Amino acid sequence: MINIGKINTLRVVAQYPFGYALAPIIDNDSDVYEDREHDDTPTVTLAIDEVTTPLADGQQVDVFVATDQRGDLYATLKVPHILVGETKVLKAVSATNFGAFFDWGLDNDLLVPNDYQAQPVSAGMHYVVHTFFDDKTKRILGATKLHYFLKEGGAYLNEGDKVECLVYAKTDLGFKVVINQQNLGLIFHSDAFKPLKVGQATDGVIKTIRPDGKVDVALQRVDKSGRDELQQAILDDLEAHGGISTLTDKSAPDAIYSHFNVSKAAYKKALGALYKQKKITLAPDAIRLNKAN
Repeated sequence: MINIGKINTLRVVAQYPFGYALAPIIDNDSDVYEDREHDDTPTVTLAIDEVTTPLADGQQVDVFVATDQRGDLYATLKVPHILVGETKVLKAVSATNFGAFFDWGLDNDLLVPNDYQAQPVSAGMHYVVHTFFDDKTKRILGATKLHYFLKEGGAYLNEGDKVECLVYAKTDLGFKVVINQQNLGLIFHSDAFKPLKVGQATDGVIKTIRPDGKVDVALQRVDKSGRDELQQAILDDLEAHGGISTLTDKSAPDAIYSHFNVSKAAYKKALGALYKQKKITLAPDAIRLNKAN
């Protein structure tokens, strides 16, 4: 079968003055493609001007299968910025009374109809867009209304899981994020210890899965395991640098985040715990690893 909106490995079954007919690979050892008049296998056309080196009959080629404005299929050697089913940041290039068009790396821009826009789109701005194949129009379309396609529940997620997040909206509560390209979640402002903005990718940790299934995400682990992990990271860092570090509880939050990927508050708590355990000595300008450790 031909997967619309995906990269397909297809086989050349015919050549015409305007391009090549490509079909799915059913059996490499079969002669099923020799007589196209008696073969109802679907084909897609790759334009001749896309090919720099002529293709041979039966040759396999990797192509992206797209749809034109009429919904007809065509193949291209160009790889778009986004495939069907993915959610990524795209730039809007124009807006009309029926929808907005986004640059996705192909000659024909990606249409996001008005009904699929979370808010009016402005040309030149970047938005988080999900792509899908619309059975009604037979076209590949985009959407910024992500909840139409991504679930708010986290059935496959567990608290403490490390995840990849993409910020897609800012609210009074915090930042809405796409989790692992599959789910929607929220980073509360209190858990966002570094600046975040729409379209930004960031690592995160599942903080809480609520009774209704909705997912809260933190930028760092806040449970005992996370605290122990940070304390050990500090000790390892001291050991690697001769038992001394100038990164103290007075250091700038950005410096602490850059080094340990945690908030200043978490770092100060970890230093306090290590001090109480007599594993480090604190001074205004440095922390030192106690010789006993």
